[in-house]
Amino acid sequence: MTDTIIPGYTYGTAHVGPSPIKVEELDELKKALLFTEEDERYLRMAGQVLEDQIEDVLDVWYGFVASHPHLVYYFSDGKGNVNKDYLMAVRKRFGQWILDTCNRPYDQKWLDYAHEIGLRHHRSKKNQTDNVRSVPNINFRYLVAFIYPITATIRPFLEKKGHSAEDVDRMHQAWFKSVVLQVALWSAAYVKEEDF
Repeated sequence: MTDTIIPGYTYGTAHVGPSPIKVEELDELKKALLFTEEDERYLRMAGQVLEDQIEDVLDVWYGFVASHPHLVYYFSDGKGNVNKDYLMAVRKRFGQWILDTCNRPYDQKWLDYAHEIGLRHHRSKKNQTDNVRSVPNINFRYLVAFIYPITATIRPFLEKKGHSAEDVDRMHQAWFKSVVLQVALWSAAYVKEEDF
């Protein structure tokens, strides 16, 4: 999915532990989200639409984070000093996440890496990937809250390649379902195992 080495991007490697969720449970979660093979097809279409717009998407998302001190805080030392190198390192992986969301099969490797992403937001592994000194945890409420801006702001990019309104709607809905699915998986790091 990527031709360049992205520091800290460990998809499909031995550096990624197993997800506590089994593939069968992932399938049940997808059914609860009404996520179907049609959504997979429209995500692939979205991947083609977005692949040359990744930096523009990230500019919008990073602009949003930077405009809110309580969000950029998670890239700081907790005293107002933002680590720009940390922001840029995460940005590269965030761009790859867009491509992975659209193009990767949602199999065991994908499931394991989704769990890894959750751990990297939680005190379990936050800051370890980039070996930085930053606040130790991203509050769970912001993972959930980010579903909306990450979904709403992607639509204008999906509209840029001349697809029909119906295709844009379907790509957007598939994206929305996938983001909800992934946030549900990331939450495993925050929820007691017996409650997850």
